[in-house]
Amino acid sequence: MNLLSSLFGSPVPSLNAMELSEKLKTGKQALVIDVRQPEEYREGHITGSKLIPLGELNKRINELPKDKEIICVCASGSRSHSATKFLVGAGYNAFDMQGGMFMWQRARLPIKKGNAE
Repeated sequence: MNLLSSLFGSPVPSLNAMELSEKLKTGKQALVIDVRQPEEYREGHITGSKLIPLGELNKRINELPKDKEIICVCASGSRSHSATKFLVGAGYNAFDMQGGMFMWQRARLPIKKGNAE
């Protein structure tokens, strides 16, 4: 184990906001889960994303399909990194969206306001 892995843990698969946007445009079978709190989600989220706050992920893991890519999103990337690490450890094909909704909005990508679909 190298120094970085011992300090920060193993890297998790990730993609950036533009890569996720392209993946969603091309209709690839991916599920975006938003691991923020409900009030953050209502303020603006990626259309079609599923709200599962990080604190509930362990209890709600059975809601997630094993046959799809799962992209984890939060506000800045910290919670989604933890969620991705947990899901990868549980055998899911999961990715962390780097920079979270901050980078999604910075890239001027569309957001939806309000409750879950």
